[in-house]
Amino acid sequence: MASESGSVWAIDIGNNSLKALHLSNVGGAVEVIGFDNVQHGKILNGSGVKPAERDELIALSLRQFVKQNDLSKADVVVSVPSHSSFARFVKLPPVEQKRIPEIVKFEAAQQIPFDINDVQWDWQLMTEPDSPESRVGIFAIKNEVISSLLEHFSRENVTVGYVQMAPMALYNYALYDRGDLVKSERQAVVVIDIGAENTDLVVCTSSAVWQRCIPMGGNAFTKAIADTFKLNFEKAEKLKRTAPMSKYARQVFQAMRPVFTDLASEIQRSLGFYNSSNPNTKLSRIIALGGGTKMRGLLKYLQQTLQMPVERPDSFKRLAISSGVSTAKFHESVSDFGIVYGLALQGLGLARIESNLLPRSIARSMAWAGKANYFKVAAGLLLLVSVLAFARTFFVDRVSYANNSQVRQKINAVISVAKQASSKLQAQENKASSSEAAIKKAFEPFEYRDVVPLLHQTIFSVLPNEKYNPEQRELYRAFADGDVEAVLEIPRRERKQVFLTNMSVYFSGDIAKAEFGGADLLRAGLRKKRGRGGVGGGPPGYGGPPGYGPPGYGPPGYGGPPGYGPPGMPGMSGRYGPRTRSKRGKTDDSAEDEGEKAGFVVTIVGYSPYKNLGELMDPAGVEDDPSKWGVVTRLLHLDDIVDGNSPFELYKKARIEHFKLEISEVDLEAGVPAGIGIRDTKLEKGKKADRWGAEEFLIDPMTQETIGKVPELDEYGKEKIDRSGNVVYKVNDHWFRLDAKFIWRDAPKEASEEDTGS
Repeated sequence: MASESGSVWAIDIGNNSLKALHLSNVGGAVEVIGFDNVQHGKILNGSGVKPAERDELIALSLRQFVKQNDLSKADVVVSVPSHSSFARFVKLPPVEQKRIPEIVKFEAAQQIPFDINDVQWDWQLMTEPDSPESRVGIFAIKNEVISSLLEHFSRENVTVGYVQMAPMALYNYALYDRGDLVKSERQAVVVIDIGAENTDLVVCTSSAVWQRCIPMGGNAFTKAIADTFKLNFEKAEKLKRTAPMSKYARQVFQAMRPVFTDLASEIQRSLGFYNSSNPNTKLSRIIALGGGTKMRGLLKYLQQTLQMPVERPDSFKRLAISSGVSTAKFHESVSDFGIVYGLALQGLGLARIESNLLPRSIARSMAWAGKANYFKVAAGLLLLVSVLAFARTFFVDRVSYANNSQVRQKINAVISVAKQASSKLQAQENKASSSEAAIKKAFEPFEYRDVVPLLHQTIFSVLPNEKYNPEQRELYRAFADGDVEAVLEIPRRERKQVFLTNMSVYFSGDIAKAEFGGADLLRAGLRKKRGRGGVGGGPPGYGGPPGYGPPGYGPPGYGGPPGYGPPGMPGMSGRYGPRTRSKRGKTDDSAEDEGEKAGFVVTIVGYSPYKNLGELMDPAGVEDDPSKWGVVTRLLHLDDIVDGNSPFELYKKARIEHFKLEISEVDLEAGVPAGIGIRDTKLEKGKKADRWGAEEFLIDPMTQETIGKVPELDEYGKEKIDRSGNVVYKVNDHWFRLDAKFIWRDAPKEASEEDTGS
């Protein structure tokens, strides 16, 4: 929405200074009619500056700015830094145009990493309304951050009309002022704003934006000087600013050289990621803004390192300067005004991104205040109409009422008929209760449909991760990001990871009598060398009910007890699940007489590269030390692991009929669980490249490492032999099978009474 006053003050409060730009739009020409750059008394994030002092420094700078400039006749737009805000761009499924706001609200709740009630958020459609593909930008900032910012302006009686993220303001600047560089989706320009603490990197195309906040800025150079020369932060900052004229210039730049390298590497890594995600888009050049660009030699170093033209603008292409503004002083600060330029364009209605993170309560108050004059006029008109209506009623309507008695009789007759129809309608509505009861009964089977997914989520939550093993935090993050090189930096046998390959879950009304079983979870391994015929010449059997698999197709399936199938949940018609002993038949002598407990019987199969899988799964003697708990230990303490009380409880771990953990080496010949790695072959010498002369291995699909038991090789590439003439093997990974039962604490009464046997 464009400013009604035709002029805008844009304000950006940085760590070094408060930057402000006053623009007006007269006859389509954007003109600078004022600007200011108020230096703080100290650098806000300097050493020794506490939060209370930081707020006071901002208040002093803002008060000085308000005294020096008249803000009463212009709208005010302010920025929030990228590291305090959130932006995500998502593609929506093909839906009608009117349903987009509803879908965006759902996406916002999924994408924003905070409670939706704890943030101020807005969205913007990034594609044309008639485009077959809908892409939206979702922007958010936490309530306490925006409240703290607006409180400074409120103390100075400054009314803020717009709040925008700094990277989006830079995007608006690039599209408006450097449109010659942003002509299509296949051509992009990179805008970097090097601030005191962070560097904003924004890649701009004609209809899309990609941004990243790099936690490195001008203060990193200051800290490098302070550490090298043993100076405090303020003296180091002064030395940095005067380095080109100092007799110690060479030593100063030598101290800052590692920071030059780190900053260039981070920018190069970010652009490399963007190129890999957008291979059809070409990056044409870099526009460098911010106070950090004034450092001597930095832009030349970035250009040489990134192999891309880097420019720092000394003027704005489409911005005129009023006669009352000092052109020379304005051009001295052009590199500091990129963000406020983009903010002001939004206030004038000339920006591509128009999202507003101003709290809705404040926006509504401003809207009502702006309409106060309209309400006064409306109240006067209402009073005039009331007087005229009273006069009409007293003089005209009295006569009309007396002359229309017959019309009133007809109306009363129609009302009587309508009342009779209403009575009949009420009788029919009373019959609806029986239909509602039938509908409710039909939906009963779905009442507990979220229990099994919740059990899965609970089991996943106890697996090794960076919360339980913070010393391997980088491993888990590298694995999640697909960073193979970072994963390989940690030896395979030192990686505390557990991978699940299979899981079966079924419900039982009495888990004390329920038995483990189900479809076979193992597959037989292939021999190293196989003949072309005979028994065992085919691929292994993959299990099933006892006796499954045609002759010559590997070992028979292990199978499960009769009656295995989908779980029979409470309220579902029919009875499913594995067979248990009937309550009316022979009882399980090993079960204690403690009453029936409903719950779930779970079988989990997986593997791990860690050298001691037992320590990772169920270490002994660690009950009093949560930092050493394993997967099973955490299952025993679900109430401590899960927020609040867990609806599940591990059942009788000490009894083998209710809990069993089996661990074995990953050995392809002995048989391994399905889903471990991918199979690969290595041709033997003198053999043709066919499936009968190949040696088979299991390969990690991510790192391409060998999984499982393999022969050790000597320096000549031959298999090592021990004194007894046996091949020496090296074990890489282990697999496990965990059988466990979980009590469902919130199970309905009918669930525990149900006989799941067939």
